[in-house]
Order: sequence, then structure tokens, then C-alpha cells
Amino acid sequence: MDQPVAGDPWQFPAPAGTPSVKPSDEMPLEPAGERRYGGFFRRGAALLIDCFVVAMLALVMGLMAYVGYRVGLAAHHQTVTRVTMMPLITLLTTAAAMLATSYFVLFHGMDGKTIGKRLLRLRVVGMENRRIGYRRAVLRWIATLAFAPLLLGFLWVLLSREKRAWHDYLARTWVIRE
Repeated sequence: MDQPVAGDPWQFPAPAGTPSVKPSDEMPLEPAGERRYGGFFRRGAALLIDCFVVAMLALVMGLMAYVGYRVGLAAHHQTVTRVTMMPLITLLTTAAAMLATSYFVLFHGMDGKTIGKRLLRLRVVGMENRRIGYRRAVLRWIATLAFAPLLLGFLWVLLSREKRAWHDYLARTWVIRE
């Protein structure tokens, strides 16, 4: 019977006769075989769904912050004006950017599927259909933001045999259909 690792109170011994396998970023999600790549329109639809989800979350966050801000101003005998709204707008813009970053990095880093990708049966993978992890998810997000103003990065999916955008090439990722 395996003994728990010293210093890890949550490590329990495996039942007798069970092989000791630990999950790893290096384990493939599924056998590497013939990949079916996610095309331009399917990826675009998944992105629209994800943008809608992030926008709804940001809207709820913004409404809650606005109510709190307005109550706080009223407690100090002030009203909402263009001048008093600027700090809230700055805060909400920063918070919305952080929300979008967290959404895409966490979902892609966990299992390669955002809500939109899950609905359209897409997954972001690395070599041999492996999970990309959080570092590569951050790199992919930064590259997405860097290439987004050019639009060529996204349009490249139409020309690429593997249906990869520029941020996929930079992060060494593929978007596959399940």
C-alpha cells in the first residue's frame, strides 16, 4: 500500500492493487488520431456566445457596482453626475477587462473549453491533443488581444489547412472538434 506524501494532509493511500497514476498536463485528453479542426464559422459562433456570457456577467457586475456607488454617494449627500461617475467607469472598465481575461484563461487552461466551445463541441489543445495549461492559455490570450485589431489573425483560419489563427500559431495550440 502506498504511503501518503509527507507534508500533504490530503494525500490518501490508494487501495491495494491500484496502479499509481497521477494526473498530469502531459497526459493526452484522448488518443491522438485524425484531428477534426474547428472551422471559422463554428469558432466565430463560439466566440459570440462567449462574448455574450462575459457581457452578461459584466452587466450584472456593473449594475451591482452602480447601485452600491449611488448609495455611497447618497450617504455623502452627493448625486450621480458626469464628474462623480468617472471613477466608477474607470473601475468597471478595468474590472470588465479582468473578467474577460479570467474567463478565457481559466476555461482554456482547465480543459480547453469555454462555454461557447462546450456548446459547439470545440476544444483548445496542444500537441497530441493535450491540455494546454494556464501558461499557454495566458500566452494565447495575450496574442489574441495583440492580433485582434488586425483581424487578419482571425481571418487566417479561412486560409490555414489546420484552421489555426495567428494566436494559435504563437501559442502552439489547435482548436479541434470533438
